[in-house]
Amino acid sequence: MKIQERTGAGAGRSAAPAQPSVGDRLPSPPRERKPALAALAVLLILLGALGATMLVLRVGDRVEVVKVTADIQAGESIGDNATSVMVAADDSINYVEWTKLEALKDLKAKSTIYKDTVVMGQMFAAGEALPAGKASVGLALKEGQYPTGIKPGDIVAAYRTGANNSGSSGSSDSSDSDASSSASGGAIVTDARVTAVKGEGDSTVTTGNKAVTVLVDEGDAAALASAAAAGEVAVVRVPGK
Repeated sequence: MKIQERTGAGAGRSAAPAQPSVGDRLPSPPRERKPALAALAVLLILLGALGATMLVLRVGDRVEVVKVTADIQAGESIGDNATSVMVAADDSINYVEWTKLEALKDLKAKSTIYKDTVVMGQMFAAGEALPAGKASVGLALKEGQYPTGIKPGDIVAAYRTGANNSGSSGSSDSSDSDASSSASGGAIVTDARVTAVKGEGDSTVTTGNKAVTVLVDEGDAAALASAAAAGEVAVVRVPGK
């Protein structure tokens, strides 16, 4: 009896909630198509692919050019201070191609070119090009008149040794007085830049001379050249400016 009653009591309940019929659902709105946005997306993709392709092609277009391996002073030739380096080709930059190195050696630097600089044609010119207000003076120096290891690029002070000034008479003129003043310790030039040294590397030859070329202010050139002609010049290396 109890089993039948329980069965009868649950007979009126539904085992699962009723599902709405298919016909009762609201229709979804149709999706709006935007052909302009789709075309823009495709265009951007194509432009990106084209840019990447051009970049790859550009990287592959390289040229071998000249780079200096040491400082080149104004008026100097590049000499053997050069190596080759690969750079991206650019018609707007006047690179000196490696195949033109021998022709470049016949030219002179217009101004100081520092180590590791990639050379461009406008940096050099035919003949020696001196900076404005400067003069180039040659010195023939004996051992003891120059520091060991002197080289192009060094900054030196030039002094008049005054070896020929001893025994000068009391009636000496003003030029002799100026020479004596220089011999007393005043420098003819305090900051000359060495641009060339002939015989560099011959330090083992104890009796050899060195031909040293220095770049000085035009106002100091005459006094320095006069002392050099008399063989009364000594140079010392000083800190660069």
